Amino acid sequence: MHVDLPEKLYYSIGEISEAFNVNASLIRFWEKEFEILKPKKNSKGTRRYSSIDIEKLQTIHHLVKEKGYTLDGAKEQLKILNKNFEVIKKLEKVKSNLINIRNEL
Repeated sequence: MHVDLPEKLYYSIGEISEAFNVNASLIRFWEKEFEILKPKKNSKGTRRYSSIDIEKLQTIHHLVKEKGYTLDGAKEQLKILNKNFEVIKKLEKVKSNLINIRNEL
């Protein structure tokens, strides 16, 4: 799902719920269920979502609303995606090291 939001640092829960076409209460519920969602809150408790939060919400929305995963199933998929991401980062580091070694030869 592509979310059409203007470029800015933070978004309100209203902007997010409108972009994802879901209720704000669902977004708040997902925050409780998925520990990866931690929007910033001001002194009044107003949530502010960053672009990183938007990416996480897109993943959760895709798994739950589009793919039809249960919350537990989506949590498992997120763990798998996170592990894959960690492996990719390690492989990129190894590749960079190998390139550096090759360039020194």
